[in-house]
Amino acid sequence: MNEQIERFLNYISQINTNSEHTRDAYERDLHKFRDFLHREGIEKLEMVDRSIVLNYISYLREECMLKNNSVLRRVSTLRSFYTYLNEYGILSANPFVLVKLGSVRRQVPEFLFYDELDALFDSIDIETAAGLRDRAMFELIYACGLRVSEAAALKISDLDFSECIVHILGKGNKERVVPFHDVAKEFLLRYLREVRPLWCADDHAFVFVNQHGRPLTSRGIQYILDQTVKKSGLMMRVHPHMLRHSFATHMLDNGADLRLVQELLGHASLSTTQIYTHVTRERLKNAYNSAFPRAKVSK
Repeated sequence: MNEQIERFLNYISQINTNSEHTRDAYERDLHKFRDFLHREGIEKLEMVDRSIVLNYISYLREECMLKNNSVLRRVSTLRSFYTYLNEYGILSANPFVLVKLGSVRRQVPEFLFYDELDALFDSIDIETAAGLRDRAMFELIYACGLRVSEAAALKISDLDFSECIVHILGKGNKERVVPFHDVAKEFLLRYLREVRPLWCADDHAFVFVNQHGRPLTSRGIQYILDQTVKKSGLMMRVHPHMLRHSFATHMLDNGADLRLVQELLGHASLSTTQIYTHVTRERLKNAYNSAFPRAKVSK
């Protein structure tokens, strides 16, 4: 991936010999995209499809909090990059062609229904050490609406089991406090008592570790989730951020105040949280049309 990016940047330098700024801007945009792919566990550019493009746009808006013009510029950069790869026979597809630059809007977040969450969690074998860790980790991510980077950075001192709350240091070093439920508490305590001491010495305090005692990375969490999805039988790609989306959607579905959800998610702007209301409104309309007799009358 790095080699392909460098070749493209050299190409840009050749056709824009008078503008070093152009090359620098392309480089920043491409490195940002590369880092996102690594975070999602995507190693090759040919693995990128339209759904990943839409997830990236959501990431730019929700986590990076970029305005529309900045999103448009980054999409334009990536479209040019993939066009170059197509023209030189490096790749055959361009997923960014499917995105209309003039109308890039906030994408409705992907989320899991309750039965899909049950299938995902129930497929984890909690009789194994790794399974117990995975169940504890995914229960907490969903219960607290964590970003995957926040889960990876979580330390034992951030967990308060007496109050069932977790202290999270989010984007921009903004701290928030989020409660977690008894199910998450049960699996967390079991993992911390039964598994983590077997794998990890006391040289660091990160909560989630691998079998060598090293802290799990965001990419590591994505890989574990990918393997869990395969076992669950879910015919879909699930990324860690979908657990966060599910948390927000289910909170609003059950009557939580929008500003409360904003605070729990750590969104700086209420407008970022409002995207979830589109999901709940659509589900509300579907339920209405299914249940209300006159809604079934043909026009």
